[in-house]
Amino acid sequence: MNHPLLEKLETYYIRFKEIGQLITDPEVIQDMERYVRLTKEYKELETITRTADKFKAALLSVEESKDILLHEEDKELREMAEMEIEELEDKLPGMEQELKLLLVPADPDDSKNVILEIRGGTGGDEACLFAGDLFRMYAKFCERKGWKVEVTNANEGTAGGYKEIVASVTGKGVYGIMKYESGVHRVQRVPATETQGRVHTSAATVAVLPEAEAFEVEINEGAIKWDTFRSGGAGGQNVNKVETGVRLRYNYKDPDTGETREILIENTETRSQLDNRENAMRLLRSMLYDMELQRRMAEQQKIESNKKKIEWGSQIRSYVFDDRRVKDHRTNFQTSDVGGVMDGKIDGFIKAYLMEFGGVE
Repeated sequence: MNHPLLEKLETYYIRFKEIGQLITDPEVIQDMERYVRLTKEYKELETITRTADKFKAALLSVEESKDILLHEEDKELREMAEMEIEELEDKLPGMEQELKLLLVPADPDDSKNVILEIRGGTGGDEACLFAGDLFRMYAKFCERKGWKVEVTNANEGTAGGYKEIVASVTGKGVYGIMKYESGVHRVQRVPATETQGRVHTSAATVAVLPEAEAFEVEINEGAIKWDTFRSGGAGGQNVNKVETGVRLRYNYKDPDTGETREILIENTETRSQLDNRENAMRLLRSMLYDMELQRRMAEQQKIESNKKKIEWGSQIRSYVFDDRRVKDHRTNFQTSDVGGVMDGKIDGFIKAYLMEFGGVE
């Protein structure tokens, strides 16, 4: 039974057996930190090996059924073998894909929550409407995943949608899945604001930042300047008379160039100035964390210049409503279910990216 994926799996079986013995060792059990780490790795390997066992069993069954067709003359046995081959060969590609996804190397940041930022780009009012549709798409996707979405700042467009919307997404393994959505999303459609039935092309940008913990980034408190202002808009007397909105200015010094630039963050989401300050600080930590992450990624790209990299900010996906087509330009994966995609069914795009760029051959 020859399959290139099975050879790769041998090291996983060896490690799984090794850890199974280690976590029963009294000395390891006494070392709580090591025991917890090994137990986590054991559970991850258990999932991989169980899935691999099912895949190997299916491959073996196909081989045995083909052998029956070669050497068995009994008509009934041959018919059963043909049915089993047909059934299993339909299932094998999906089983192989599931196994490959489990083998994708984990990013240390994959378990983090995220800050999701969506901004209307070129296209005026329609770009803002599209940004609103994208936010709804991600909110629906997160709802299906059981994740919590909390808007921290929003600047509405004049015709609806958002010029900019920022939200935190919390849940299990959020960044590991959402990080592939960063980039420019382009749409072609007849917008709700169009009276002549003309097709418009517009775009919105999506940024997915891993949410940083306070201890993961260094913030010079002396470089922060705070301003407060009235939030404005609907909301009653508190919004109109009390300065609950906060504006944070932070001078960031680039460790490579030595240049200093100002980071500006505004938060008006709640009626509590204290809560808005905390939200602004959380976003600042995540932005600084992401800047450091991008700097390290740039250094790594110099070393691995032969590997294909997708730059944040490049166009990653187009949504063509008239042709009923949504296409990812990194993987060429596409679907005609435009309505389903806008309702949050984007799993296919994420899986396709993992399969092509996730590091599993």
